[in-house]
Amino acid sequence: MIKKASFVFYLNSSSDAALIASSLSPELKQKIPKTDIKINQVDKTLLLTIKSNDISSLRAACNSYLRWVNTAISVKELV
Repeated sequence: MIKKASFVFYLNSSSDAALIASSLSPELKQKIPKTDIKINQVDKTLLLTIKSNDISSLRAACNSYLRWVNTAISVKELV
């Protein structure tokens, strides 16, 4: 059975959302085993969807991507 987690991030501007999405694109190329990850940006909103066949892979992917999104937002705020 496929497990799924979805996260929605409401950012200050569409350019911020695009910047965060593009900063995560290298991570999308490096596949996390047993997962399917999608990032969509609509205006100021960033949607992260993670699917996996097992809960441990889902948890690992969630932890990684949430940390990367947090880091990208923190860096954006500093600059």
